[in-house]
Amino acid sequence: MSMTGLPVFDTTVQKTNTWVNDLAAELGWDDKHRAFQGLRVTLHALRDRLTAEEAAHLGSQLPILIGGFYYENWKPATNPSKERSKEEFLGHIRQYFESIQPPESSDIGFDVERLVRAVFKILTQRVSQGEIADVVQMLPPELRDLWPQQVSN
Repeated sequence: MSMTGLPVFDTTVQKTNTWVNDLAAELGWDDKHRAFQGLRVTLHALRDRLTAEEAAHLGSQLPILIGGFYYENWKPATNPSKERSKEEFLGHIRQYFESIQPPESSDIGFDVERLVRAVFKILTQRVSQGEIADVVQMLPPELRDLWPQQVSN
């Protein structure tokens, strides 16, 4: 039975749920909302470190709903970000999670690098090998090391 009455919507919701569920399982998280937020902010951080053209190529291979979140607040003229280090990349994601947590909590409560590695693993499984190779090649060596071993070599 259709949830929305529009097969294209039902399909993208189903694909998005699969991505989020797989990420949550990879991380051992029960909180799907948190897994979705991790996927979203990691995709934003990655997108912002690619050229506008490469970011668009990657975005074209995402499920429609995830693609919509991927492009949220994007300013192509600012790509790629001048921040190129691993710590700056992870810091961007850490700051996001700190901003959505209660003010009394100073610890985001998880390993940001593990989150990024899990998102990159999901991308590697679902995006064409050629596109992943293009994305990884564009990144500085420190960030390439966050991708699964078979991709980052």
